[in-house]
Amino acid sequence: MRIIVADNYKELSRWSAQFVAGLIRGKPNCVLGLPTGSTPIGIYSELVQLYEQGLDLRYTETFNLDEYVGLPPSHPQSYHSFMQEHLFRHIDHPSSHYHIPDGMAADLEGECQRYEEMILAAGGIDLMVLGLGPNGHIGFNEPDSHLGTKTHVVSLTRETIQANARFFREEKEVPRKAITMGVGSIMQAQEILLVVSGTGKREMLRQALFGEVTTRIPASILQLHPHIVVVTDFSLEPLG
Repeated sequence: MRIIVADNYKELSRWSAQFVAGLIRGKPNCVLGLPTGSTPIGIYSELVQLYEQGLDLRYTETFNLDEYVGLPPSHPQSYHSFMQEHLFRHIDHPSSHYHIPDGMAADLEGECQRYEEMILAAGGIDLMVLGLGPNGHIGFNEPDSHLGTKTHVVSLTRETIQANARFFREEKEVPRKAITMGVGSIMQAQEILLVVSGTGKREMLRQALFGEVTTRIPASILQLHPHIVVVTDFSLEPLG
């Protein structure tokens, strides 16, 4: 495990974007796993700037971690809309090369299977970029007695619904379910970049990286990955 401590969010975003860009330059047809949420917005902004400076993204294939169930792609809070706003519409990246689960699928279980098969057909994920939820979730894999290994439908916890309510007019508008890559899908990535911003997540990150590996903190499974880089904008000391 490699831990990078940036001075601030801007530096965190710049370092992370350069890390992703380094992979793309070395392997233009690489496969990326991408997150949504507040933290990666800066990374996407930096990637857009690198694209404007010559970074070629035409051959890169991307798979997003998750999508709300029940929100059409046109909904402003769907993750389709998020990715268009912050990355895809700013770059030359064929629509056939980016993939996001279909939260409107009539057969959600079938959609989960289809998504897994698409990842496999692409050759697997070279680099998975992750954020960290306040309760330790990665993707929408919530704390539970067991964790789904493959892409699956999950019920969002009360804590996650409350955390995401700031993006909606009212909390009741937040979807109660989502499609998410499972922890097995995430762990099969060749490399993982975990990006965590804000000292409010310091203790959860310490528990995830240095505490017990437990389904109560889904991110703790990342301790078992052989190639993980963690980037924060706060200092991080091991548990005493």
